[in-house]
Amino acid sequence: MTIPFAITDLRQCPQFFDIVARRIWQAWWEPNGYPLDHISVRLRDNMADTPIPFALVAHDGAAFLGTASVVASDLEQRPQLSPWVAALWVEAAARRRGVGAALVHRAARDCLALGVERVYLCARPRLRDFYNGLGWTLIEQDVGPRGLDVFSSQP
Repeated sequence: MTIPFAITDLRQCPQFFDIVARRIWQAWWEPNGYPLDHISVRLRDNMADTPIPFALVAHDGAAFLGTASVVASDLEQRPQLSPWVAALWVEAAARRRGVGAALVHRAARDCLALGVERVYLCARPRLRDFYNGLGWTLIEQDVGPRGLDVFSSQP
């Protein structure tokens, strides 16, 4: 079952800044001992009037549903690849309802609108079927210390 939602650039809805920062921090940075301020400072780059980086927010009115970012580089082992869809997060109550897929599609589409020919993302192998199902192409496996998969958007 899908739910109604909008996807908005975080610059147009800064009221979601703190929750986006918290979710990204809790999912990827807190477990490695980084303070919340570490990600808040980095996320502020998404608020600048530049094409990349940017962050998207899925929401139903004032209710936060999820987020995805586009960054220049997301995988230290592959600095030559750019840009990346990164930090995809969907709230538990909104999962399996099309929110994550919509965020990934919108992030890639916004990159293509900027003239980018190919977009990348990395994920744990357990998410391989999800990204393959969205039309992303697996280009590399077992990258870096976390053994990530690397995907590219279709040319």
